[in-house]
Amino acid sequence: QRSARRPLPPRPEAEHEYREQLERAKGESTLQLLFKAARLLDELALERAARQSGRAPLRRAHTSLLPHVELTGTRITDLAEKLGISKQAVSQLVDDLEELGVMARKPDPEDARARRVVFTPLGKAQLLEGLALLRSLEEELAGAIGRKRMTELHATLSAILTTLQNRRD
Repeated sequence: QRSARRPLPPRPEAEHEYREQLERAKGESTLQLLFKAARLLDELALERAARQSGRAPLRRAHTSLLPHVELTGTRITDLAEKLGISKQAVSQLVDDLEELGVMARKPDPEDARARRVVFTPLGKAQLLEGLALLRSLEEELAGAIGRKRMTELHATLSAILTTLQNRRD
């Protein structure tokens, strides 16, 4: 009878080597840098939005939902599918956003049993405020890294988005 053996913990020097290898690989990955920059910008934008508006702050989970809501409304099931989370989790996010006055549930004109999530007038106004805030962050970054680099970044990201969207179609 064989006894189950637990793997030995890594030697401290092996852990250090792994950590260096991991950080090097992260630093060499353009997309990892893009993900990290996006996360940091998202956190900064949410922090500034809350401070400037004086309203209750949105969480990153809320902002991940917003781009998937069509102006004509989107069903909870469609949002769950796009986000890769449960309908219950989406419903909780929508509940939060309804409480904040940003979204509402309305009857679906195509299916009497279904409801669509829509932006309220306040939610629509906050979308424009959020985009203005992002524009001010872009201006700050342009001041730090140069307008030419920001323009090139915009063109590069636009090309990447077009490529990825064409793959999905």
